[in-house]
Amino acid sequence: MRNQLKIAFIVRSTINQVQGGDSMQVFNTAKELRKLGIQVDIKKSNEKINYQHYDLLHLFNIIRPADHLLHIKSGVPYVISTIYLDYSDFDTQGRFGWQKQLFSFLGKDKSEFFKNNIRFSKGQDKLASIEYMLGHKRALKKILSSARLILPNSISEYHRILKDYGISKSFHVVPNGINPDLFHILPETKRIENQIICVGQIYGLKNQHQLIEATHGMDVKLIFIGKPPPNHHSYAQYCKKIASPNVEFYDFMPQEQLAEYYAQSKVHALPSWFETTGLSSLEAGAMGCNLVVGSGGDTQHYFSNHATFCHANDIESIRTAVEIALKKRTTFEFRDFILDNYTWEQAAIETIIGYKKALQID
Repeated sequence: MRNQLKIAFIVRSTINQVQGGDSMQVFNTAKELRKLGIQVDIKKSNEKINYQHYDLLHLFNIIRPADHLLHIKSGVPYVISTIYLDYSDFDTQGRFGWQKQLFSFLGKDKSEFFKNNIRFSKGQDKLASIEYMLGHKRALKKILSSARLILPNSISEYHRILKDYGISKSFHVVPNGINPDLFHILPETKRIENQIICVGQIYGLKNQHQLIEATHGMDVKLIFIGKPPPNHHSYAQYCKKIASPNVEFYDFMPQEQLAEYYAQSKVHALPSWFETTGLSSLEAGAMGCNLVVGSGGDTQHYFSNHATFCHANDIESIRTAVEIALKKRTTFEFRDFILDNYTWEQAAIETIIGYKKALQID
């Protein structure tokens, strides 16, 4: 064992091209771990890795098991940040046309197998291990079974994994966070009482079209900030097509600029079908926004009584939640809680605890 832990983060091959919540978790956790004296190298799943340089492998994204099958054979112990997104409700209720019919027929694991293979066939992702072709569920269970430790973002995420795959493993919760350097000071900007912001990738899981429909006829300004991932440009175009003149769309935005938009908005609404956390909701909460959050996934664990919840497949539910959030006065109680509990520094501290558990060191 080296005096200084050396860790290899193993991540999806598109981590730089397609920005999402997992990329935020990867890059920010690595940055904070380095500050705490841990050596971290970020390796894409299709890279050749000299495993013997590392004390531990840290895998990310259990729903992309093809990325990890090769690396778990290295003989180096590993942990996994599961980031266990469940698309099944969205796939069977929120999609349109043939996709909805296909995924309803296939079921959850076969649907993920199909989607992953579509990305491989289009060259949008790299197939790191041909063993994946033996089956998605098989691969996922193999990775979970051999992990030294599971690092879910919440206790509810762990319980979902246990329920779906029946594999009971040691785990340590590592909550997601925000960057306090960017969000600890409120910008000096006037809050616009009828402004709603929605930050996130523009695609069906985030449910932006339902938010547009729900706010039709309301005296509000609705701002979307984000870009569609590959294969979802038609959805973004549909959102723009049905949008009223009071709806604005912006592409990717640096977080310094994003903080200004959060601070001037009364409400941040993210009526997603599923979120393990909802990082933009955490950031918006730190900037004093009233929050509207979809009830799918692990959002109750993070937001409980600090948000107004809605059902993704119910426009009236979304509209009512938005109306409630607009009427609430702006408070900063949740902001203080976030800055005390949900930062990337805190995530790094919990990650180190997980590493020590996995390696059985004090």
